[in-house]
Amino acid sequence: MLSYAAVPPPSRLYWRCQLLGWSLYFVGCAVTFAFMGARSRDMLLINFTIAATMLGITHWLRYHIRGNGWARLGPLPLLGRLLVANAVLSVLSQVLIWAIIILLIRPRAGGSPQGWPQFIGYAINVNILLWLWSGFYFGWHYLTSFRQAEVDKWKLAAAVQEAEMRTLKAQINPHFMFNGLNNIRALVMENPARARDMITHLSDLLRYSIQLNSAEQVPLGRELEIVEHYLQLEALQLEERLHYSLDVDPAALAVLIPPMTLQLLVENAIKHGLAPRPAGGVIRLCAQLNDSNTLHVTVRNTGRYAPRPGHEGVGVRNARERLALLFGPAAHLHLANDPHTPDMVVAHLQLPVAAVVPAAAALAPAAG
Repeated sequence: MLSYAAVPPPSRLYWRCQLLGWSLYFVGCAVTFAFMGARSRDMLLINFTIAATMLGITHWLRYHIRGNGWARLGPLPLLGRLLVANAVLSVLSQVLIWAIIILLIRPRAGGSPQGWPQFIGYAINVNILLWLWSGFYFGWHYLTSFRQAEVDKWKLAAAVQEAEMRTLKAQINPHFMFNGLNNIRALVMENPARARDMITHLSDLLRYSIQLNSAEQVPLGRELEIVEHYLQLEALQLEERLHYSLDVDPAALAVLIPPMTLQLLVENAIKHGLAPRPAGGVIRLCAQLNDSNTLHVTVRNTGRYAPRPGHEGVGVRNARERLALLFGPAAHLHLANDPHTPDMVVAHLQLPVAAVVPAAAALAPAAG
């Protein structure tokens, strides 16, 4: 059963191609018969009838193809259906054209159709035209379908990437908040005043993280504000066991980086490096923008890096996945023991500088 009602209307491009193609066919036939010395008026009317009939037949064929889903068929079933349809339409077109010529145009002597051989010859010519039209139609259909499939694939990839980014961000913030609350819990009974100070610092950190985590990238200057809040928070607990320094190139403050990346590196340095050591240690953060327009950030901390194969921390793994999604192979995050200094771990972050923001915006605090 045909479902022509569900067939979408043809586009403007389809009509332009149809009208242009059959107009060129009409002009070509008219010029050819003119050179052969045929009667001008009769031949123009006959050629116009043929071109108009072919326009109508091919337009109906388009609805038949779309209504029956022929574009979804395999090559052999499609060729079989086209073989039958083109043959039937070739004969029907000649019946219609001859009827119009004989009954309406009524050409002068010698211009009327003349018997079965001529009928069969014209039907074969129309059949060839229908195969050419079918080839162009399905070729264009498959080309546009392929292009649309590529567009859909890229849209799907972008949607998956965005979903992955949101998932990774959602995994980082709870991890950070859990550690902050644990620090506060340890001081609530021992030193309520310090606990209140830590709650104030934690609220500032959470406010920044919620605001900045809504963006895929933030200025390095903003990220350093979070790092300083976090270090002040940890200094209240570790006291003299924590010593830190920040050495940042002013030109690097406007470089865009994924939010919470530096805070994660500093947090790992304290959690796995300094906190387990009774004597504590040092953290040195350095950020430089080199001549090749690449940002290099190193976080050095006291400790030893001994990861178990296949058991890398969730935070570091998520950070690497975020970098891969945003920058591809141009960015990397590497953690290792410092080969030149005993008991020192180095985290090296390298990012391509894709964009920067004005210095004032990079240094401005987030709105409360």
